[in-house]
Amino acid sequence: MRTRGAGLATRGAEIESEHPSGPEPRPPSPGAGGGKLFVVATPIGNLGDLSPRACEVLASVRLLLAEDTRHVRKLLNHFAITTPTRSLHEHNEAREVPRLLADLEGGAEFALISDAGTPLVADPGFRLVRGCRERGIPVLAVPGPSAVTAALAVSGLPPVPFTFAGFLPPKAAARAEALESLAALPHTLVVFVSPHRLRPEIEACSQFLGAEREAVLLAELTKVHERASRGTLGELAASAVAVEAKGEYTLVVGPPPIAEAPSVTPEAAGRALEEALARGLDLAEARRQAARALGISRKELYNLLMPRSTR
Repeated sequence: MRTRGAGLATRGAEIESEHPSGPEPRPPSPGAGGGKLFVVATPIGNLGDLSPRACEVLASVRLLLAEDTRHVRKLLNHFAITTPTRSLHEHNEAREVPRLLADLEGGAEFALISDAGTPLVADPGFRLVRGCRERGIPVLAVPGPSAVTAALAVSGLPPVPFTFAGFLPPKAAARAEALESLAALPHTLVVFVSPHRLRPEIEACSQFLGAEREAVLLAELTKVHERASRGTLGELAASAVAVEAKGEYTLVVGPPPIAEAPSVTPEAAGRALEEALARGLDLAEARRQAARALGISRKELYNLLMPRSTR
């Protein structure tokens, strides 16, 4: 008999991969109505972060869908949850999703979980959720841990607005293109960094986002050896040379420095206005063009051109 939410005592355990041992999915109960899909967040490290509601849902549904069923086995064993599991990832979504949608329409209740954190955030599952929405199948959120918001909350960098960029492309050319597009954004960025490419990815961030940008590199969030390195991207890139990459990394990059507006002198304002008038513009349009060329407002231009005695 399945245990609902058993073993809720927190032991601070950390997620480790194990081989699957769950049976085949059970058939839906007779007379079942419309099904539901629960999107359930799971711990990013400390198993004690699984909520009581999440535990209850995982124990009560017919089937759990995860990218790597071996990885979630530790979580299920910890809470004595015997619900069957099935792999759902980018290589089998096209085949599996139509079958899952048919079962859901027939009354089944499934839970979509991540290996760690909130599903669909750098994990598979979008195609299934989209299919449910298109068919009118209820999709219910069971919120919880997310490395993105956890890192943002403890970084000490401006939290809003921010852009989450997921994992960077593994190839250098594609990575450079992605970072160049992110560099144009004037706010905080959150990036997942692969431990296998820690040094080249931090160096690329420094090169394309700006070595002077403030950043925090966080590793092993919520685990025993959680750590954070703070500095500029240039400093983090330099220190990454000596780092033995281990664990999961999240990089939070602060907004780019605000460029100081150039100081405009009355003499420069006068020359800009004279050049505009020389092009045959009337006075109002000349002032407008001169202000635009100097990067200041027309009021600022007017104040600069006023005689000191009348200011």
